[in-house]
Amino acid sequence: MRSVAVIAALIVISLISGCGIFPEEKDETIGWSANKLYAEARDALNDGSYAKSIKYFEKLESRYPYGRYAQQAQIDIAYAYWKDQEPASAIAACDRFIKLHPNHPNVDYVYYLRGLINFNENLGILGAISNQDMTERDPKGARESFDAFRELITRFPDSKYSPDAILRMKYLVNALASLELHVARYYMKRGAYLAAANRAQYAVLNYPDTPATEEALFIMVKAYDALGLTDLRDDAERVMRKNFPNSEYYVRGLDRQEPWWKLW
Repeated sequence: MRSVAVIAALIVISLISGCGIFPEEKDETIGWSANKLYAEARDALNDGSYAKSIKYFEKLESRYPYGRYAQQAQIDIAYAYWKDQEPASAIAACDRFIKLHPNHPNVDYVYYLRGLINFNENLGILGAISNQDMTERDPKGARESFDAFRELITRFPDSKYSPDAILRMKYLVNALASLELHVARYYMKRGAYLAAANRAQYAVLNYPDTPATEEALFIMVKAYDALGLTDLRDDAERVMRKNFPNSEYYVRGLDRQEPWWKLW
């Protein structure tokens, strides 16, 4: 009986809607020029009404696809999606613009924006609340951000966005190296010494000259020693002593009979 009542109610609502008792919402933008649509969309964007600005930008592009505002609307909508916590839609908008307008005067900004979206958004809402360290997150977003910034500085080395992109790339490299160390420490604590050594070695080979290199070499020494791989342990120690002769990791063992790595 309940199912019959629900179906009957749906039929009534459908009939009422068809009779115009619940008229469709009037589109206030009907008759607006491209200039007015763009101005209203920008005002909404500046006011933080991102969903509203997206709606206006979409209407603008749909009604005036070949006008002078259409291309700029495609850039602005990517930014609006990003600010509206829609990173996937923002990146899709960036990729679409780059594909359609590879020689646009502002395409360098779109590359930069694509890097920013992954740089800031891969943390996620829960991460922002908890102040989660970037080095403890999935590296996919960081790597995609790095690739976008790298493409920017490769294609547009003189772009005004390139200096900031380079700084962000340096941060991302350090973060990715630190992520490898985070995983290597996890393996060390659980006695998975071969896995720890492999992650530390990956950090050394792929992210050289980063602050993480010193600890990565130390983990390699410790892990190889635990595995009884003395040749690999000694090779790692030689590299570490050559590059970090004053490493803090030596301090507790330098004046003792036991090797320094045994004391940790």
